[in-house]
Amino acid sequence: LAAQTAPPSPPSWKLVWSDEFNGPNGARVDSSKWVSETGGGGWGNDELEYYTSRPQNASQENGNLVIKVLQEKYTGADGVTRNYTSARLKTLGKFSQTYGRFEARIKIPHGQGIWPAFWMLGNDIEKPGWPACGEIDIMENIGKEPALVHGTIHGPGYSGGNGIGAAYELPGDQRFADDFHLFSVEWEPNAIRFYVDDHLYATRIPTDLPQGTRWVYDHPFFLLLNVAVGGGWPGNPDPTTVFPQTMLVDYVRVYNRTISLTPSPAQH
Repeated sequence: LAAQTAPPSPPSWKLVWSDEFNGPNGARVDSSKWVSETGGGGWGNDELEYYTSRPQNASQENGNLVIKVLQEKYTGADGVTRNYTSARLKTLGKFSQTYGRFEARIKIPHGQGIWPAFWMLGNDIEKPGWPACGEIDIMENIGKEPALVHGTIHGPGYSGGNGIGAAYELPGDQRFADDFHLFSVEWEPNAIRFYVDDHLYATRIPTDLPQGTRWVYDHPFFLLLNVAVGGGWPGNPDPTTVFPQTMLVDYVRVYNRTISLTPSPAQH
C-alpha cells in the first residue's frame, strides 16, 4: 500500500489546458473555456445566492478571475428572487479530462456564510446523475473556519455529509483569505492526492470507500469554480459578514503526466 499512496517520483507534468485570466480589465470570462451556470434554486444545499452570468459577478481584473458576491435583491429569468448574487463557472462541454494534475491559485473570500469552492464533476452527470458521476472537491472553505480548507470525494453511497474528506489547516494565525494559495489534486487510476501549496494532506484509494460502494473516478471530469452564500454546511450570513466578498483566481492549470522521463531527441 505504501507504494500506492506515495507520490510518484520524479513528477513530470505536461500542461494541457489553462486559463491565466489575463484578459482586459472588466472582460467577461473566456466563453471558449467556461460556461456560466445561472439560477437561484438553492442548488440542493438550501443556498441563498442567485448565480448570474453578469460581469458584475464574474470578470477579469489585473490578471485574475474575480468572482464577486453582492448583497442585492435580484430576480432572475426564472422568477426566483434572492438577496445575494454570485457566479458559478464550469468547463462542461468545453474541457474535461481523465487523470492528471488539476490546480488553481486562489485567494478566497471570507465571512460567516461564505462558501468558496474549486471542484470537479464527472462529465456524465446528465446520464447517471449525481453522485453516480463522481465529485472531487479540490478546495472548499466555509467562512466560519478561516484557516481550514477541505478536500473531499463524493460517489454513490458516500455523498453529501457522508463524503470522504480531510481538512488542511494553515499554521499560526494565518487565514486563507489573506493571501493566494495553490490548491491541487493529482489523480491517477486508484489514487487521488490532495495538496495545499504542494503539501500533501490526504490520499484517497478504493479501499477508503464504504463496503459495497464503487470507485467512480475512471472517466473524464470537468472543472467548477464558484462562491455560494449560506446553505446547510456553512450556515447563513450574519451581521458580522461583510459584502461584497471576492474570490480571486490567478490561474487554473491542468497537466498530464508524461510517461517517458527520458529527453526526446529534439532536446539534445
